[in-house]
Amino acid sequence: MAVSGLIMLGYLVVHVMGNLKIFFGPDEFNAYGHWLRVVGEPFMHREWVLWIARVVLLTAVVAHAVSAAQLSRRDIKARPVKYVHKRPRASYATRTMRWGGVILALFIVWHILDLTLGTVNPDFQSGHPYENVVASFQRWWSAALYIVAMLAVGLHIRHGFWSAAQTLGAGGKGRDLALRGIANGLALVLTLGFISVPVAVLTGVVS
Repeated sequence: MAVSGLIMLGYLVVHVMGNLKIFFGPDEFNAYGHWLRVVGEPFMHREWVLWIARVVLLTAVVAHAVSAAQLSRRDIKARPVKYVHKRPRASYATRTMRWGGVILALFIVWHILDLTLGTVNPDFQSGHPYENVVASFQRWWSAALYIVAMLAVGLHIRHGFWSAAQTLGAGGKGRDLALRGIANGLALVLTLGFISVPVAVLTGVVS
């Protein structure tokens, strides 16, 4: 679960960097979208690198979901009888990890249908990612859905990064504070980076 989570975190870092290119205008953003399809040429065929990345990411998502289900079953077997008195010591991010994961899984499906396939985007234009993003986020409910999902991403990263570090043995008495700081920083930067795009479209900064 930790390894698959870190793979997805690496993807999110790269993804938000690409998303922020939208602030440099349609030419640069569309050129970036084109580059994603031709990267590796002529050694690799068109879109091969893109599809390899998709397969790796899908494998990580499935592995993460399966691991979450297995860990949940272990918890239930370890404690079949619930505690009489509940004391919610964990943070909000920790206590919402399961539902946050479900929200993100549903959002991924929506996101693909919206900006990759264009199924739910009535103004979708193949090969014009800038125009497709603007068309999607000009619909306030679509922008709101994206923002809510990115808030869930932030909460997931905040707890998930620190938890993965502990699982992989990076934690320690002298390092826990630094790891929590990194987790909080990553969650904040990524969340603000992703949310900045729909906010910019709604406010007319990007149009």
